[in-house]
Amino acid sequence: MAPVEQDALAVREQLFHERVRECIICALLFASLYILCHFIITHFKKHTDFTAVHDDEDAAVNRIALGLCTFTLAVALGAVLLLPFSIISNEVLLSFPQNYYIQWLNGSLIHGLWNLVFLFSNMSLVFLMPFAYFFTESEGFAGSKKGIMARVYETSVVLLLLTLLVLGMVWVASAIVGNDAASRQSLYDLWEYYLPYLYSCLSLFGVLLLLLCTPFGLSTMFTVTGKLLVKPRLLEDLDEQLSCTRFEEAAVSHRIRSAGKASCWLNLDMEMLREQFFAIRSKRRKLELRHRASPWQRNLGYPLAMLGLLALTGISVLIVCFHVLELLLDDAAMPRGIQDASLGQVSFSIFGSFGAALQVVLIFYLMLSSVVGFYSSPLFTRLLPERQGTPLTKIIGNCVSLLVLSSALPVFSRTLGITRFDLLGDFGRFNWLGNFYIVFLYNMGFAGLTTLCLVKRVSWAVQAELIRAFGLHKLPLPVTRCRTHSKPC
Repeated sequence: MAPVEQDALAVREQLFHERVRECIICALLFASLYILCHFIITHFKKHTDFTAVHDDEDAAVNRIALGLCTFTLAVALGAVLLLPFSIISNEVLLSFPQNYYIQWLNGSLIHGLWNLVFLFSNMSLVFLMPFAYFFTESEGFAGSKKGIMARVYETSVVLLLLTLLVLGMVWVASAIVGNDAASRQSLYDLWEYYLPYLYSCLSLFGVLLLLLCTPFGLSTMFTVTGKLLVKPRLLEDLDEQLSCTRFEEAAVSHRIRSAGKASCWLNLDMEMLREQFFAIRSKRRKLELRHRASPWQRNLGYPLAMLGLLALTGISVLIVCFHVLELLLDDAAMPRGIQDASLGQVSFSIFGSFGAALQVVLIFYLMLSSVVGFYSSPLFTRLLPERQGTPLTKIIGNCVSLLVLSSALPVFSRTLGITRFDLLGDFGRFNWLGNFYIVFLYNMGFAGLTTLCLVKRVSWAVQAELIRAFGLHKLPLPVTRCRTHSKPC
């Protein structure tokens, strides 16, 4: 064999081994996420929906739908980790450019992960989750033989009709927005024109949902953290709360014991009394755990946590405001997509590794705040999962919601200027990313809403804590009296 042919064969062999290595790494990462998400969903699911006591067919259908939900949640978690993993990989390659043990971490692997997350997120959002919902609600066509395949046929027909309806709506919307001959063409260019347009609409919806949920979540994080941590004695009197809870528990326990000795005409709801007793006992145990907290946790943990949240929120707002100025002065600040991930050449932060670590922390913080704001909003508070009591339809709704939020996180972070890591693959093909007015108004809206929610929530929280610290909440409320004594107030 000639030397040229040997070199070509060696190159093809190396490319083959690199491709196999990337496939193995992607499979291991996704398998780890899938196992983690399986435990998470098992923690919240309602066990009566998956038992085979009443109907084996319904239990099997629910297990199939549960597997699809686990797959979707794993894709959502992968979308959350996508941008931080890319930023950390770039910094690692910058710090150790010639290290043999990290040669597997290259641009081809990162680019493949971005493409897989984009493909699986759209596939789950458009096909898998609608299929799971219709599959659990289907019973088979009238007159057909009952069974799982009958449900599969009905679900496939309904999903096909829904797909035709959505594609027709996308064709009409593109014809109205485009207003030219190319946008009124037939569905022949489905893959090249209409599917990217549909993905662009879905991403825009997810980014707008993050715009509404994240500022509200940033302000709600202070309240949530205050409930989880032990406040200093100046701001909270745990002894008084624990004493009152013990008296309530003793009173309800006495009522339960005396219910058996009561007369037959006294209508006592024992079930309601037991639920009230268990709730009070759970509250008492939580208060006892907080009461046993050390002085360091009480006097140092709460202030440091609040200062940390305030610092992260303030840094996020300052970065967005600085990005607004960059948009006005430099066109390079606009979000854009690239097809080649050149990692290990330059840092994506002017502060080096510290700035990259801060970007990763801010991305996770904004995602956590968006989830908190989503479940705290009045429109979506009913979707909040319950431990061992969440039905399958609510699990599907939660998976869809988390997937919409997480799949829009890379575009959200790049649009706000939280990171300079450009969007890879099809994430940068969205039509609205090149519109200056949309990007500029989005940044201004995020900065304004976050500042407004933060000032409003912090001012109310400080006022409430001061009132509680000085004991003004114990004062009796003023009673207004009417001038005319004949009529009540």
